[in-house]
Amino acid sequence: MSGLIKPDGTPLRAASPTRGMTARYLRDTPSGVVASRIAPLTSHRDDIRYSWRRAAGLAMDLIQNSGRLKGATDQVVADTVGVGLTLSPDPDLTGLSYDEKEKADWIRIVKRRWTAYSRNARECDMRGKLTIPQMVDIGLRWYIAYGEVTGVFDFFAADRRAKYGLGTGTKLRLYPPSRLVQDTSQHEGLFQGVRHDENGRAVSYRFETAVSGLKQKRDYAAFDADGRPLVMHIFDPIDSEDVRGISQLAPAFRKHIQAEMLDDATLQMAILQTVFAITLTSDAPSQDAYEALEVLRDVGGEDGIGYGKEYLDFLGAKLDRAAATRISVGGDPQVSHLGPGEKLTLETANVPGKDFVPFSNSLARDTARAIGCSYGGLTMDYTDATYASVRMEGASLWPVVTRRRERIAAPMCQMIYANWLDEEIGEGRIPFKGGYRAFRANRASVCLANWQGPAKPTADDQKSARASTERLQNGTSSIAIETGDLGVDADALFEERHREHQRYVEAGMQSPYAPRSEPQVIETEPAP
Repeated sequence: MSGLIKPDGTPLRAASPTRGMTARYLRDTPSGVVASRIAPLTSHRDDIRYSWRRAAGLAMDLIQNSGRLKGATDQVVADTVGVGLTLSPDPDLTGLSYDEKEKADWIRIVKRRWTAYSRNARECDMRGKLTIPQMVDIGLRWYIAYGEVTGVFDFFAADRRAKYGLGTGTKLRLYPPSRLVQDTSQHEGLFQGVRHDENGRAVSYRFETAVSGLKQKRDYAAFDADGRPLVMHIFDPIDSEDVRGISQLAPAFRKHIQAEMLDDATLQMAILQTVFAITLTSDAPSQDAYEALEVLRDVGGEDGIGYGKEYLDFLGAKLDRAAATRISVGGDPQVSHLGPGEKLTLETANVPGKDFVPFSNSLARDTARAIGCSYGGLTMDYTDATYASVRMEGASLWPVVTRRRERIAAPMCQMIYANWLDEEIGEGRIPFKGGYRAFRANRASVCLANWQGPAKPTADDQKSARASTERLQNGTSSIAIETGDLGVDADALFEERHREHQRYVEAGMQSPYAPRSEPQVIETEPAP
């Protein structure tokens, strides 16, 4: 098209093609909002490795210096485990010559001995300081701050048991996840302190320990020769290749810090406005009035000079009167007298504004969502809460709580329980048909167990109880399911009811557990 011109002499150019609409991902807006956000695609486990120490440090700092986050952490622990998870053994004893009564008797023995072990800090903790419920509480707090739970199992032989007067040898020592080093060597299969084999299975863990005040790195085998776990490492992976976890607060750092900055800035502005919210209004002339007097004197001649002098004399009299006035704002405020035409006004602070509360609540909801607790549990603000909103909040949060229990808290208890039961049967304190050899061959199926947590919260206990009764009557539920929602072991409930029923019957009293009699139907002859 070059060389062609229009009639007016301007060059003729081809029209630029119009950009047609396209249907594809990442189609931007005219303002380029998508293009302005740079987001390189990297491996998630590399992201964790680069950010782990910084995220852990920020999380611990925020939790230790924020009553709101400290309370939210406690709320997460209470929602997930309450005062502690309850063991409910569910072993698969198929092919081991156990009938239902023998199985129930064996489970009863296991429960009784586990309760005694788990509540004795000297027996279950290598340092003799923590019970198992306390260890789980610490593990959940680590999960929020670090994103993972770590510990090392040890076994006390007879001589070490005799030294401390102990009856069992299985011990767990919780190591803070910060002790699991960040060493990475790809050719050795070592990534963030965890060594893997050619199939990607954990072989050993490298912890930083202190011996006689000297720090050193030590590798702990992941399993012993019989396949029993020697290292506890529990986290909730996001990607299939994740090796370590990361703080649950990491996605909420920005919003929580913004909320703290908003609170600080609002408080400072309110204080400043309160200090300077006292104004003194006077009808005394401003600088413009004095400039007008100068002009009047220059252009008004003798009359102008006279008018200006008279006004200045009047103003001088007012200033003399105001000289005796005392206005003091402080710890001992005083207002003795105001000059003529003066008025003292007390202003109110304009901060926070009308948008402060909605914006602050939005930041709090973001933090609560990342932690996995309710907005009310984080802020203790139930101003606009209704029965329907509380029910919906509980309904959406309860699966998060149960998932956290099954992914973090229950695996901690299960790992300790399996190693402890192995020792109890191996040393003959709990009888088992076929002895330890039969148990070892069926270890995984014999150690199966459920872990009951606290009851599901309800907004109306009467309505919840009525719904539970309805489900049982129409056959869509069972005693085990309903008691599980209440945080009660179904077997323990049955045994307790049976024991109390027998006690009432033997004492010749009416048992509250006696079956209700059928209502009598009185037949009458039809009227003639």
